[in-house]
Amino acid sequence: MKIESVEALLGCVGKRNQLLVKVVTECGIVGWGESGLSNREHAVIGAIQHFAGFLKGQDPRKIGRIWQELYRSHYFEGGRVITAAISAIDIALYDILGKSLQVPVYQLLGGKQREHIACFACCYTEADPDKFDDLVKEAKALIALGWTTIRVIPSRFDDPVFFEPQESITRTARCLNELRKVLGPDITLGIDYHHRLSVAEAASFCQRLKPDTLDFIEEPIRHESPDAYKTLRTLTHIPFAIGEEFSSKWAAKPYIEQGLTQYLRVDVCNIGGLTEAMKVAGWAEAHYIDVMPHNPLGPVCTAATNHFAAALPNLGLMETHQGPFSEFGAHDPLLFPKQHVLTGNKFTIPEVPGLGVEVNEAAFKLATPVETEAPHLSKRDGSHTNW
Repeated sequence: MKIESVEALLGCVGKRNQLLVKVVTECGIVGWGESGLSNREHAVIGAIQHFAGFLKGQDPRKIGRIWQELYRSHYFEGGRVITAAISAIDIALYDILGKSLQVPVYQLLGGKQREHIACFACCYTEADPDKFDDLVKEAKALIALGWTTIRVIPSRFDDPVFFEPQESITRTARCLNELRKVLGPDITLGIDYHHRLSVAEAASFCQRLKPDTLDFIEEPIRHESPDAYKTLRTLTHIPFAIGEEFSSKWAAKPYIEQGLTQYLRVDVCNIGGLTEAMKVAGWAEAHYIDVMPHNPLGPVCTAATNHFAAALPNLGLMETHQGPFSEFGAHDPLLFPKQHVLTGNKFTIPEVPGLGVEVNEAAFKLATPVETEAPHLSKRDGSHTNW
């Protein structure tokens, strides 16, 4: 079996673009992958087109060897654009191998450790005192539907122009303290701060919370400096959920080995595909760290993440945006007639060869991509800050 072609397809599904990779073999087997570098898809397409030139004619079953060639075939180390491209290709190769052997992808990763994948729910109402009633209504509706872990977003999160950290942390902390009173002690509650804070701001936020208000805080600061996280670790007892930005095992290394995260947010569409994700997850297992997969994209990402999660002994919970209040629209059944469907608060993996996803390619190619850019946020003094 040899690779005949590698093609990148970009289309808008729901509110966001999706970048898929289609790998076709000479015997007609098609594998699908997805890249996770949102808003920089054209850069990833360039890398995929470059890789396509020397992938043609190779044996798609040599997944590990191909990964090494894609990563090491140039002077400079991977980086996010390269590993986002590698991720999509790697996932597609696993899809091909599963289809060729007539087994689900999880069988290629060691087999299922569990019969279903439990997920956490995302609340889309800001944790802000002015929106408290709406937040409580949304959270209670999720709980009524069986969700036991809920992640919220901070005050001022959705402002497309300004983000003033001090305004956000004071209002968010006040809201969360009250939310915990309403929800009681049995619901697991987390927040995603989207790396918008400094060490001092994150510490101040955590210290404003009453004991046992939060069960985890996700990405409170940027991850480039493990030493910064080491400092923050000494200033709060709240567990950290870090890692969706990691683009290799080397980026994850200090966070695992130094105990800087308690939940590892592996993203199979960014870290280097299933090949790299399984290595990082095994490393985390040796340090008693649970994996909380990042899953913000479309059906191909969801399927790959489900197979990854099924094979892990150290799975925590998986992110999903297929919950009842999501407006992403990323799992359009017209474009993806076969996909993994959320049932209640969990996924059951289809017992079919490969990933278990079909793409309506003709319809996808008509889904014209939109020119997107993440908000360029400023503080009120005019200085730029993190989105």
